Amino acid sequence: MRLAVSATSRIPSETANSIQVLMACQGLADAGHELTLAFPGTATPDFDAIRAQYGLHCAAFPISAVPSVRALRRLDFCARALISGARTRPDAIYTWTLQLAAIAVRRPFSRVPVIYEAHDLPSGRFGAFWTRRFIASGRPKLLVFITHALEARFRERFPTLAEAESVVAPNGINLQDYSALPPKGEARRRMGFPPDRKVISCSGHLYAGRGVPLFLDLAADFPEADFYWFGGTAESVRAYRETAAARGLSNVRFTGFIPKRDLPLAQAASDILLMPYGRAIAGSSGGNSAAICSPMKMFEYMAARRPIVTSDLPVLREVLDDRSARFCEPEERESWRAALKRLLDDEALGEALAEAAFAKVQDLSWESRARRILAALP
Repeated sequence: MRLAVSATSRIPSETANSIQVLMACQGLADAGHELTLAFPGTATPDFDAIRAQYGLHCAAFPISAVPSVRALRRLDFCARALISGARTRPDAIYTWTLQLAAIAVRRPFSRVPVIYEAHDLPSGRFGAFWTRRFIASGRPKLLVFITHALEARFRERFPTLAEAESVVAPNGINLQDYSALPPKGEARRRMGFPPDRKVISCSGHLYAGRGVPLFLDLAADFPEADFYWFGGTAESVRAYRETAAARGLSNVRFTGFIPKRDLPLAQAASDILLMPYGRAIAGSSGGNSAAICSPMKMFEYMAARRPIVTSDLPVLREVLDDRSARFCEPEERESWRAALKRLLDDEALGEALAEAAFAKVQDLSWESRARRILAALP
């Protein structure tokens, strides 16, 4: 199938939505589809640079920057991206941009199916307007939700969405990135971690709600272990390094972002992997995704074959369960301290949790996700 793909993410960048778009595109390519990707910008990046930054392994596909004026609310981007995509004679349009989906599904003289992937409820003055236009069209279309929780909330607001016109597809993982990891001791040696200390780590941005204050508290509770946080902007990393130093936490390391190709090794070098989300989780543009999120690092952790300790957010139980992760009350230090102590004292329990999570993630690759989405297309 030939796909005209578009998103309003900045490319390249370290934002989660940018990474998710490229991972989803790789899944489509791995599933055997031809695609072109359009995004707002003035300079088209070199694909080899994109491959290196995002850790892509698929064959190169065309990526094009489409000029856009932010004051026009991306409507100019939508029009230009649709015109550009039409030149490829696509079998379907795939987009993360609601306005583009609503326009595409109502274009005259076109019956090309439109796939719109939603990561949140529509917002802003015109969000509901564009959503209703998309839903009301009789053209072939599919709405992709990243969680069942998001789908349920969406249907509460827009009950006319047909059952056959939606599918739930959580985020995924590139299994081959985790297929040849060395044993923990060797991974630790390659990462330069001390061989005689436990390593407890977290990956991702340092936004509000990601659990950094709890992470620091736990580091204070377990001085015998080293706590690594892989990720975060330079400004955030600098601020939290100063906070850790002021608290005298010599066992804390905020590394900033490490190359994507090295992240699986860093996770495999860890004894325990953390998802210390708060009751509210902010993203790069704010908001609160705690009830509807599908964290990419969750799938990475599962593939890394290391025990996971996570906040007990109901949406995370769509993927994990009590056999594959240790759940704790969000923002409750004592709950987390008890969970870490149990795993540090009981390696067999940690191995059992890790193996169960690893078995689950085998069906959650980006490629299998792409196949599931396109199989649901009406």
